[in-house]
Amino acid sequence: MNTHEKLVALKTIATREILRFSRIWIQTVLPPVITTALYFVIFGNLIGPRIGKMDGFDYMEFIIPGLIMMAVITNSYGNVVSSFYGSKFQRHIEEMIISPTPNYIILLGYICGGVARGLTVGIAVTIVSLVFHPLNIHNFWVMFSMIILTAILFSLAGLINGVFAKSFDDIAIIPTFVLTPLTYLGGIFYSISMLPEFWQNMSRANPILYMVNAFRYGFLGISDISLMTSYVIIIAFIITLYLFSLHLLKKGHGIRT
Repeated sequence: MNTHEKLVALKTIATREILRFSRIWIQTVLPPVITTALYFVIFGNLIGPRIGKMDGFDYMEFIIPGLIMMAVITNSYGNVVSSFYGSKFQRHIEEMIISPTPNYIILLGYICGGVARGLTVGIAVTIVSLVFHPLNIHNFWVMFSMIILTAILFSLAGLINGVFAKSFDDIAIIPTFVLTPLTYLGGIFYSISMLPEFWQNMSRANPILYMVNAFRYGFLGISDISLMTSYVIIIAFIITLYLFSLHLLKKGHGIRT
C-alpha cells in the first residue's frame, strides 16, 4: 500500500470507530456524564464542605481534574475493548487482518476511536463541572498532552484486553477488578501526602496516580509527583503496550484459528 492508500484505510477505520459510539451517544456519552455529575454532587457539594481544603484548594476544585481523568480512562478503554471484541465476535476483524492494510494502521484506527470517545466524554464532564465550580487552567499544554497520552494508553490496554477476551464476560473482568480499584486509589479524591510513608510508596506503584497528578497540575499547578517522572512513565507504558499490541496483531493471537 502507498501512503495515500494507508491514509484512506486509517481514515476509514477511525471514522467507523467514531460513528460507532457517536450514533448511540445516549448509551456511550450520557451515562458517564451523569455518573460524574453525581460524584460532583455527593463528594463535592455534600462531603466537600466537611472536608474543607485539600492542598490549599476547595475540595470540589481538587477532585474535578481527577474525575475528568477517570471518565477519560474508562471510556477510551471501554470503547476499544468492546469494539475490538465485537469485531472478533462478528468475525470481520479477520478481513482487516488478511487485507494489505498494515497492522499499525489498524491499531492506530482503533486508538483514534478510543481517544475520540475519551475526549468527547472528558469535554462533556468538564462542561458539567462548570455548573459546580469555575474552571481554572494553570498550564493548558500539560493538561491537553496528558489527557491525550492517557487516552492513547488506555485505548491500547483496551485492545489488548479485547484480543485475549474469549467472551463478553471477559471484557468486564479487567475494568471491574483492575481498572476500577487502580482508578479510585489513584489520588482522585485525596492527596497521597495524607498517607503514611508506607502507603505513599505503595501508591507510587499505581500508574494512574501519575496521570491524575500530572493532569491536576495542568489545572491547579500542584502535584504529588514530579511532572517529568509522570511523562516518562506514561510514555514508557504507551511504547510497551503499542509494541505488544502490534505483536499480537502480527501473530493473530485470538483472531486466527
